[in-house]
Amino acid sequence: MLYSRNITQPTQVTTALLLAAGSGTRLQPLTLDAPKCLTELGGIPILERLVNNLRIQGFKRLVVVIGYLGDRIQEFLQQFAGDMQIDYVVNPVYRTTNNIYSLWLARQQIWESFLLVESDVIFEANMLDDMLQPDKIAISRVRPWMNGTTVVLGANKRVTAFHLCAVRNSNAPQYKTVNLYSISLHSWNKIEERLSRYVSEDRLGEYYEVVLAEMVADGTLCFDAVFFDADHWYEIDTMADLHAAEILLTQSHPTAQGPLRDIEPAANLA
Repeated sequence: MLYSRNITQPTQVTTALLLAAGSGTRLQPLTLDAPKCLTELGGIPILERLVNNLRIQGFKRLVVVIGYLGDRIQEFLQQFAGDMQIDYVVNPVYRTTNNIYSLWLARQQIWESFLLVESDVIFEANMLDDMLQPDKIAISRVRPWMNGTTVVLGANKRVTAFHLCAVRNSNAPQYKTVNLYSISLHSWNKIEERLSRYVSEDRLGEYYEVVLAEMVADGTLCFDAVFFDADHWYEIDTMADLHAAEILLTQSHPTAQGPLRDIEPAANLA
């Protein structure tokens, strides 16, 4: 299927971009012979939960940046992606670069508004309801287990600042990013230009949040916040995270019996 950057953009985002190139070393030994996104939670791989959620929400296309054991991801999606169109981008230097480079490589396959997703997050499908319009960011109230990027909000839930880690003793309330962003083609063109600058300067070890933070600060990029319930999503980086997410899943679905592989009208925990 051919796409053009000049086609009329749909009002609802139906393409997702998944960053899944990393080796997930903090989840070893589970990731010694499997990519991080195929780690099972409640008997179901994280990637399967994500794909089911996207299909529930009407997504038609999934672009996946692969690297570490990428063939395993391709084999899995061939079986479980259903009628979704799957396109791949390969990061051949995933061992020595960070997600900023994976995102930049994805420019080869992005010609429309899209949902940027990282491969280690679980959430409930209906939490995407307000992420289907472009230029939104999913955020959550901070819990003790959370670390990483936070944002500050201004009027009308608009993000006014990114911080790559929580700023202690801040007067402004901070909210954790969920690593989900819906991005319009207009915003993506500006992001791509800024990413290219970082790549040309060989700053490949950065997180893409550095670019987003810079662009929000100088006013070239805007995101409106969508709140995710802090008790209904989890970012899985370590074995401790995996165990905590298992508890969260059990509490949210105490009667669940085994893996649910069919799309159900009621969303399962992603």
